Amino acid sequence: MSIGILGQKIGMTRVYDNAGTITPVTVILAEPNSVLQVKTVEKEGYSAVQVGTGTTTEKRVSKPEAGHFKKAGESPKEFVREFEPIQGEEFKLGDKVLVNRFKAGEYVDVIGISKGKGFQGVVRKHNFAGQGAAHGSKTHRRNGAIGERSTPGRIYKNHCMPGHWGDIRVTVQNLRVVQVREADNVLLISGAVPGAAGSYVVVRTAIKGQPKVVETTVKKPVNPMKASKAKK
Repeated sequence: MSIGILGQKIGMTRVYDNAGTITPVTVILAEPNSVLQVKTVEKEGYSAVQVGTGTTTEKRVSKPEAGHFKKAGESPKEFVREFEPIQGEEFKLGDKVLVNRFKAGEYVDVIGISKGKGFQGVVRKHNFAGQGAAHGSKTHRRNGAIGERSTPGRIYKNHCMPGHWGDIRVTVQNLRVVQVREADNVLLISGAVPGAAGSYVVVRTAIKGQPKVVETTVKKPVNPMKASKAKK
């Protein structure tokens, strides 16, 4: 992913435009991200910019992590991620990634950890209709038989079964940046983003839906002798 910014989901609200149209938005507090490490192909084998946000105590991180933060001259960070640097843009230790990287009207992808729902059955987790509700039925919200008999004699992967639901990495694509409030380090992004209030998210430039770069090629002059032969 290209260089983005790390932020904290605050909650949802709504804003009005000049025409009075309501737009539901998610408020993301994106305080200045600190550059903790700049990785290069020569040393680490690939190019990346490591940034962190959120403060935590030193006893909540491991000793190697504490040494890593001290080397960068930063306090321990609660949320650390890596980004692929944009070609032509250089970073060094101590630089800050600010919220003004994004502009109103731009489209972004937001990555977060979805809310955990615990252990759920198939009716809630997979929208099963359930079985009979009358007195003759002994199973009501079960998934029914899953036997595969002698062929293939096993249960396929990804079979809809009861189990843990939520608390996974989710990416919501092509969300519009409604407002960028630099003074407050806040992004207002249209729609909902994954995660509970207070959870950390990654905001990056949208991969899909970007305008295509049209390459202008110089047309070769047409040979009049070949063009006349082609017409015949």
